[in-house]
Amino acid sequence: MRTVLVTGGAGFIGSCLVRQWVAQGEVRLVNLDKLTYAGSRDSLADVTDNPLHTFVQGDICDGPLVARLLGEYRPMSVVHMAAESHVDRSIDGPRRFVETNVVGTFTLLDETRRYWRELPADDRQRFRFVHISTDEVYGSLGEAGMFDEQSPYLPNSPYAASKASSDHLVRAYHQTYGLPTIITNSSNNYGPYQFPEKLVPLVTLNALDGRAIPIYGSGKQVRDWLHVEDHARALRAVLEQGVPGETYCIGGDCELTNLDVVHTICDAVDKYSGGEQATSSRELIDFVADRPGHDWRYALNSSKIETQLGWKPISDFSCSICETVRWYAENRAWVNEITSGNDRRERLGLDW
Repeated sequence: MRTVLVTGGAGFIGSCLVRQWVAQGEVRLVNLDKLTYAGSRDSLADVTDNPLHTFVQGDICDGPLVARLLGEYRPMSVVHMAAESHVDRSIDGPRRFVETNVVGTFTLLDETRRYWRELPADDRQRFRFVHISTDEVYGSLGEAGMFDEQSPYLPNSPYAASKASSDHLVRAYHQTYGLPTIITNSSNNYGPYQFPEKLVPLVTLNALDGRAIPIYGSGKQVRDWLHVEDHARALRAVLEQGVPGETYCIGGDCELTNLDVVHTICDAVDKYSGGEQATSSRELIDFVADRPGHDWRYALNSSKIETQLGWKPISDFSCSICETVRWYAENRAWVNEITSGNDRRERLGLDW
């Protein structure tokens, strides 16, 4: 059984991938996570005692730590998900995004390169470094068209620019050193265990508690929605079958305006509440000033990963959003724990 080093495996997408992998019994996982505000050991409760999962609290910017983990556990793959990802936070404080997303990715790449060069020839051939990125590196679309793997990079926020920079570093390490890297760019994820500053959990929790639901601008911005379980399946397919040096776009084939998403969540909350609320949750919607550099539309063409690797999204948004609403309603202990502390509560805001 091979070993995989996962970074950011206590976060939203990372913990989902870890739980899937452990449930399948496919690999041994070494999970490196700094446990910043959006990461939580509670998201890994199902695998805490599983011998296939080893958790290490640490920073990807810590080169000696990364080198020690590589040397001690001898992984045959690195799956890199550790990142700062909240656009509003990047506008208020971009330095942390450069440090984690750019310097951290460089540190991980460079230590991995040293480790990889010392592997036996056959193991070097089998080794993979998978880097998880975002559709936001491509900028903003108009009313038509979709991003694909050949789209130019045009990031519009410090977050997107930091992820674009990390993508370029990953590509450069393949082109220059031969490190077998693969890049994935995904659309907006939703599902359980997402930190409540993001659109779906924020709207869900505000609606459940009867608080105002803020929407940027007109709410007509369009996003492509991908369930986190589908994303995790895609990442497993990329690691197993992906070609080094290639990029794979992972979309949900589910374009919706922000306002449509909010309306769907509000209706799901009302249904879950069984009519106990005096008024519709839609009446809580509050349109607020748009944020700087707000991209109008994202959409990803997933035909490459579908045709070459046989992956397709299988989740239906209308059903999955109801399941997601129910999860947040019934897991308030997790919500309270991950949002505990004044610094976290004060920063809960908008990101869509």
